[in-house]
Amino acid sequence: MMCNVGGFEKPIRIVGGLVLLGVGAFGGLSGVGMGVALTVGAVFLVTGLIGYCPLTSLLGINTCHPASGAKK
Repeated sequence: MMCNVGGFEKPIRIVGGLVLLGVGAFGGLSGVGMGVALTVGAVFLVTGLIGYCPLTSLLGINTCHPASGAKK
């Protein structure tokens, strides 16, 4: 997999994922809201940590620095 998540987007995804996981776990949301927050939070956290997002790849978006676009 090539890196396509980097720069300022990577820490935003990680922090956003942690916030959404916290809101989903402790926010007192309904069942559906909790499930959505936990799912989106987990996706943001994982894509931020590994530096690859399949959706942005399909859309042709790459925020990785060219030097860090090597295979991981």
